[in-house]
Amino acid sequence: MATATITKPAAKGGSFLLETPQPEEVFTPADLTDDQKLIGQTAEEFVVKEVLPLVKELENKKPGLMPELVKKAGELGLLSAGIPEQYGGAGLDKIATTVLTEKLSIYGGFAVTHGAHAGIGTLPIVYFGNEEQKKKYLPKLATGEWIGAYCLSEPQAGSDSQNSLTRAELNAEGTHYILNGQKMWITNGGFADIYIVFAKINGEKFTAFIVERSFPGFKPGNEEHKMGIHGSSTTPIFLENCKVPKENVLHEIGRGHIVAFNILNAGRFTLGASCVGGSKNVLQNASRYAKERKAFGKQIGDFGLMKEKLAEMAIQIFGVESMVYRSAGNIESAMVAASGSGDKIQNTMKVLEEYAIESSIAKVYGSEMLDYVVDEGVQMFGGYGFHEDYPVCRAYRDSRINRIFEGTNEINRMLIIQMLMKRAMGGQLALIPAAMKLADEILAGPSFEEAPEGVLAEEARVVANAKKMFLQAAGGAVQKFRDKLAEEQELIGALSNVVMEVYAMESAMLRTQKAAAAKGEAATQTMIDAARVLIADAAERVEHEAKRAIAAVHEGDMLTTQMAVLKRFGKRAPVDTIALRRRVALAVQAQDRYPFESR
Repeated sequence: MATATITKPAAKGGSFLLETPQPEEVFTPADLTDDQKLIGQTAEEFVVKEVLPLVKELENKKPGLMPELVKKAGELGLLSAGIPEQYGGAGLDKIATTVLTEKLSIYGGFAVTHGAHAGIGTLPIVYFGNEEQKKKYLPKLATGEWIGAYCLSEPQAGSDSQNSLTRAELNAEGTHYILNGQKMWITNGGFADIYIVFAKINGEKFTAFIVERSFPGFKPGNEEHKMGIHGSSTTPIFLENCKVPKENVLHEIGRGHIVAFNILNAGRFTLGASCVGGSKNVLQNASRYAKERKAFGKQIGDFGLMKEKLAEMAIQIFGVESMVYRSAGNIESAMVAASGSGDKIQNTMKVLEEYAIESSIAKVYGSEMLDYVVDEGVQMFGGYGFHEDYPVCRAYRDSRINRIFEGTNEINRMLIIQMLMKRAMGGQLALIPAAMKLADEILAGPSFEEAPEGVLAEEARVVANAKKMFLQAAGGAVQKFRDKLAEEQELIGALSNVVMEVYAMESAMLRTQKAAAAKGEAATQTMIDAARVLIADAAERVEHEAKRAIAAVHEGDMLTTQMAVLKRFGKRAPVDTIALRRRVALAVQAQDRYPFESR
């Protein structure tokens, strides 16, 4: 079992908006243990040697091939990360499972298949199953003898999962629930053995069930013709008087939403990690191709606009990777702290809920970063990027689904602010006192600030001011709309964008400061350059979104005053991002890969 090297207590979910940890308190990829790195290496080797050579057949849905690969992955222990050792699993910590997910994500079709099985198809039983259910199902899911799937969406209810029409009625004998309904977009639907199915008992009590493929009345439909992830199986599921033993109710009757939401939180975080792995592979391919392709008598990688693309890909990956591993460290710390006392299920649910905000950020920011990277990858390949014979074309198609599943990015943007406000109103997060304190600071006017010192000291000031911009904009929004804020979706979207940028900026900054303290500035210069670009650009976006939000809340003299305050918070020295990007591009091209990998 891989053990995380964490000693600090975990930061509370969402607390990054109010406090700044010391660099040594955050987990970064440089802190991975040898065991954790070895797990990642095993996963990467499996995909490169076993999966990639078969991509053509997988894309053409060669019957039985994907399940065969899943079973092979099971033999290497790549399916059992989240399953406790007593049920045949590896019982890996959150950080090790994050590394595993990232390294398995080179090929989208396999990454999605693996995630649907080892993540949302298995974890409901790990977290919510009773002892009999765990003993019966987990050992076979751990090896891949049985493959898992998760059935929540319906034709008329995608992200609105509680609007489910699938019904469950107890039979006259009281032995089985009879399920009727249809589920849509089920990953692994065509070949899974175990399905986590959500239905309403008597049309009212939303409940989760463990359904076996062999149960009478259960029938997968035909494969969907999708834009991307062709290697994965996606089918509808039909339940026609499907007989499910009553002992296969998962968790409690009427508490299916607890299972669904907590598993989605876990899935969203995992998706962010998966986007990191996929994007690193595209960057590597783009950098290599830029040396092979010649135009106007030189390699295209020698042109400034190509260098700029490579640099920006690496910088955006750096931001998401920094966030994902920082969150993984916090989740793991919280899991360890909670493991010593009380009910394990309750503790796990509390931890997953605690970091629901960070999980949604990983999903949204990660999927939008991957879309950027694959798009620029196609651009660098030119006409060949538009051709199916080149993997960047497939990566482009495969990427697009990530902004839709696990709750659309629009839903997740709404959730980020809703969850923040819920925590603020419940007193778990001191957002309201912080906003009031900021209002006092604004009234007091500008104060003399000493020149910052140390690595990224100026950037630290910019990040601190970005947090003030959020408090300023959010404080005004809450004051004006109060409990009607949820109806102001565009405003919530703008606030959510600020929150995500702040988390990216600060995570990159803390990781860089920690690396510089360990290795010295000279050895971490490329990372410092990347962090400076990321923070400079993100600060522009923060100011833009805060401006939009404030203009939607205030008018007249108050708007003028608020904009003057915002301008004060936005004051920062210009940064030569062109020169910094050139240096980052050179680091990418020197190795033809993502330059911040911990090896």
